[in-house]
Amino acid sequence: MALGDQQTNPVLTRDILTVSELNQAVARLLEESFDVSWVRGEVSNFTPAASGHWYFTLKDNGASVRAVMFRSRAAAVGFVPKSGDQIELKGRVTLYEARGEYQIQAEQMRRAGLGSLFEAFLALKNKLTQEGLFEAQNKRDIAKHPRAVGVITSLSAAALRDVLTALERRAPHVPVIIYPAMVQGADSALQLRQALALANERQEVDTLLLVRGGGSIEDLWSFNDEALARDISASLIPVVSGVGHETDFTIADFVADLRAPTPTAAAELVCTARVELSERVRRAQDQLTVGMQRKIDRLSQRVDRLAASLVSPAQRLSHQSERLSGLVFRLRAATQRSEQQRHNASERAIARLRGVLPELSTSRVSVERAAASLDSGFRRLHALRMAKLASLAAQCRALSPEQTLIRGYAIVRTQLGNVVRSSHEVNQSDTLEVSFAAGSANVQVLSLKHPQDGA
Repeated sequence: MALGDQQTNPVLTRDILTVSELNQAVARLLEESFDVSWVRGEVSNFTPAASGHWYFTLKDNGASVRAVMFRSRAAAVGFVPKSGDQIELKGRVTLYEARGEYQIQAEQMRRAGLGSLFEAFLALKNKLTQEGLFEAQNKRDIAKHPRAVGVITSLSAAALRDVLTALERRAPHVPVIIYPAMVQGADSALQLRQALALANERQEVDTLLLVRGGGSIEDLWSFNDEALARDISASLIPVVSGVGHETDFTIADFVADLRAPTPTAAAELVCTARVELSERVRRAQDQLTVGMQRKIDRLSQRVDRLAASLVSPAQRLSHQSERLSGLVFRLRAATQRSEQQRHNASERAIARLRGVLPELSTSRVSVERAAASLDSGFRRLHALRMAKLASLAAQCRALSPEQTLIRGYAIVRTQLGNVVRSSHEVNQSDTLEVSFAAGSANVQVLSLKHPQDGA
């Protein structure tokens, strides 16, 4: 389409156009005249905006053109270009109407000369994304307190020194096991896979660090290997990737359980700092001390309450002695009442007898002798009953717990206050309380002899 083609652009048939109308017509003309194209050049005046959009100039030895890449497209690039980088970008030619400047609106970007590698990277990334290897639900949790950390990298890599330095500073108590492998070159992907397999076979670490320093896409290409990506996904040990710089992305970063921007950052992510652990231990110790003291206080109060409710053996013996004395007193009183009742009955009988007997001197004499004999018999019976009562009282006193203790015997009780009557009621090492006539003692059972054991 040309500016002179007035039939297809009615705006241009007018004699006078506003600047806005002119730029709008030119914008439509550019968008309709140019297909999406790949353009190669050097980045200049690169400016990342706070909104996430990229503004820069693309130039070569003879010309330059402004370019813009909006945030949604920039997020998928995988690296952040800088001034001086040679890149290839795919975009549309548009006009920035406010200034009347044409620009390229970039949709894709890759490093210049690496188009085939970048295309392969994007193709593999899309393939594994569709298979779900990058899904969050497939990620394993990283151990907060690993018993050991494994590092897969080259023994001569600067990244290894950075990782070891960071781990020594942050968590010197965590052992580090190195699984050496090439990180660049034709056989590096295979060696990385073998090192990963060895770590999974030995199962001697809780976390694996897959690290190397920064570089070009060719330098990092080993970490874009499809077989390595699948091995990382199938690993029994969680894998943390720390490949390149913060702006470098590889397939290993996407499939790993955790991606760190640098090797040093990877080392700091897998271990809790010793200072933090020490502080946690101190706080836990303080809480434990306070909790134990509170429990001791509660148990002490409980012991005091139980002690107040206990009755000592001396008190129990005193109570039983008082009860026995009361029983003896009641027995004596009952005996005296019975004797008096019999005497009164005898007197009444004599009085009745005298009332019915004739007034004969001889009969009176006989009656008096009989009364005397009855009184004498009653007195003998009374004396016998009193002697028997005294004997029973003496027996009661002899059989009382106090008299038994005075004769050298003792009362044995368990700590619960139960009287021990047989060796079957106690166990070896039990603590028993022995009450004597005066005082008590706590003893421990050293050995036991049961009646069936013999002498």
